[in-house]
Amino acid sequence: MAHKILAGFAISNASLFRRLGVPLGDPAAWLEIDDEKIALVRDLEMDRVRSKSQADSVTCPARHEPMSGLSADRETATAQAAAELFRSRDVSLVVADRTLPYIFAWHLQQAGITVQYDDELGVLDRRTKSEQEIEYLAKAQAITEDVMKLMCETIAGANVTGSGQLQIGGQPLTSERIKAMAAIEFLNRGCTTGHGAIVATAPHVADCHHSGEGVLKTSVPVIVDLFPRDESTRYWGDCTRTVVHGEPSDVVKAMHAAVVAAKAASTAALTAGNLAGDIHKAGEDVLIEAGYPVSRGELTDQPSIQHGTGHGIGLDLHEPILLDHGGGKVLAGEVFTVEPGLYGRKVGGVRIEDMLVVTDGEARNINQLHDGLDWTT
Repeated sequence: MAHKILAGFAISNASLFRRLGVPLGDPAAWLEIDDEKIALVRDLEMDRVRSKSQADSVTCPARHEPMSGLSADRETATAQAAAELFRSRDVSLVVADRTLPYIFAWHLQQAGITVQYDDELGVLDRRTKSEQEIEYLAKAQAITEDVMKLMCETIAGANVTGSGQLQIGGQPLTSERIKAMAAIEFLNRGCTTGHGAIVATAPHVADCHHSGEGVLKTSVPVIVDLFPRDESTRYWGDCTRTVVHGEPSDVVKAMHAAVVAAKAASTAALTAGNLAGDIHKAGEDVLIEAGYPVSRGELTDQPSIQHGTGHGIGLDLHEPILLDHGGGKVLAGEVFTVEPGLYGRKVGGVRIEDMLVVTDGEARNINQLHDGLDWTT
């Protein structure tokens, strides 16, 4: 049986947090030696970790001091103690995940322990979600949709000036203003928006990850992409809708219809055992057949396809695997976003994003919100 280590700061390392159960801001490590799971944490955190983790034992660096002593630096001391703990059990080889800090690898090596990399450790075990994790994601997505509805209705219900610019309360309605409003609404619901938000329209939306800037205008589509983290669980929501104030043009209506059809095609293909690349291709083919070119890495004036179909989601906003060309088989219980889009400098962009749970049959859509362009109440 392989001996394993994950280490770092659980507040930012989702795989470590998932094992410790506490988002620690101090260095920590998770060791697996034979069948024993050991949490190595600061002495002040031992009781909390005992109550939250699935560890067989919880210990602290002071209990595993090497002959040379422990450093006064906490991260160094934790790495020294991890190495000493393995050494004391006659472990000569440990398997690490992609996030292992070099300080831990270095101290293991200094103790004569070989570190072997496993690209699936901390990835494969997180891909398939438990029912509890799916509930956490559904809760985060419900909050996301609640704020999304409010933001889209705010844009749709704004006043318009003679020059076509949107206003609320006599002040211009800007991308920045909507993002600030959304951030406040999320804070009031126990969520944070550390990655910000996207409220983008032409011409900036041609860059599909541009967060958006400037005054919003009537008849021009606005992509609203919100992705908060529920601080009570640390799981993420992620939802995109497109709103048009006033009447959309025929070009925008055609874009929207194609994106809706692409989302339906990819969703129908999102079944356990299917290749992620084929799931992406199902939607991309719909967009291509509707006359839209693929133009990755090159911004275009007219609508084009700029990205893959979606990504895994959980304790990180973007988790493996991607729904894109070359992607492997999807697993029952995985949770993905499905978010086809079209983007151009002149007419703007359309993107619609749902969160779905993979099953052996039809994927389960967590979203409840409509995906139309009209958000007038």
